[in-house]
Amino acid sequence: MLRLIAGRIVSSIGTLLFVGLALFALTRSGPGSPARIVLGADATAEQIAQFEQAHGLDRPFLPQYAAWLGDVMRGDFGKSFVTGRDVATDIVNALPVTLSIVLFAFAIALVCGIGIGVFAALRPGGVFDRVSRFAAVLGLSIPAFWLGIVLIRFLAVDLRLLPPGGYAPLSAGLSLHLQSIMMPSLSLAVYYIAVLARMTQASLQETLRGDYVRTARAMGLSSRQVVFYALVNALPPVINLAALSFGYMFGWALIIEQVFNIPGLSRALLNAISQRDFLLLQGIVFLFTAIFVFANLGADLINRVLDPRQRATA
Repeated sequence: MLRLIAGRIVSSIGTLLFVGLALFALTRSGPGSPARIVLGADATAEQIAQFEQAHGLDRPFLPQYAAWLGDVMRGDFGKSFVTGRDVATDIVNALPVTLSIVLFAFAIALVCGIGIGVFAALRPGGVFDRVSRFAAVLGLSIPAFWLGIVLIRFLAVDLRLLPPGGYAPLSAGLSLHLQSIMMPSLSLAVYYIAVLARMTQASLQETLRGDYVRTARAMGLSSRQVVFYALVNALPPVINLAALSFGYMFGWALIIEQVFNIPGLSRALLNAISQRDFLLLQGIVFLFTAIFVFANLGADLINRVLDPRQRATA
């Protein structure tokens, strides 16, 4: 088991390094030197050469990548060529905002998605099953940004229950913080509630039809015990999907933050794109990649713990 865990960790780090290499190559594949962007169109060839030498841009590609990767491993993403600010500091300042929205949305999606899926699986063909199927199709069809606008219209403008936008940090008080992230998180969570509910329902219904479930019932186990053991065996595909959903949520959060005027990573990323600040751009994208890779690693390890068949193949 330890060998398996070590292998998966090494594999994930290898994936991250490969993606980092591709990202580094892509951000430098555009025409022109970053020095031209920073110094302007009137910069002389001598000024551009001095800038490139000062920032190591005149070195070959691989030494540049190795130096950047070594700095990243130490938590140093470099200084922006455009603003002169520390990239890691910009990311650290914006990350808690995005993270609070994504974590709250993920918690809502897990609790509601798995809960709805379990109840629907235990009552196949019933009213709750039919309503949940309809709601799932609706949830999958509604774009998150449009739902955000609808929530602002009803909850903020008409009912005045929640602020229409902006962000209150946790230091401003738990109530204000939750009010500021409630609508963005709900907008983000609805799609994944539908996805997780459908997966949980399908996986649990298939598990409940297994021979060992009938055997467990024949041996006199209570319905609650049977459902519990069946749910444990039905969870691995749900956990895999939840891990993927967690990674994708960071991508959708960039759009949701714009709808609610929230100063998270989306604002930093859009500024980086508009200013061609590729150090900040590759830092944010590399961070998203790391979150995605390690979320999948966590899901894989949890599945190994829950499923004895996967441990046996280790």
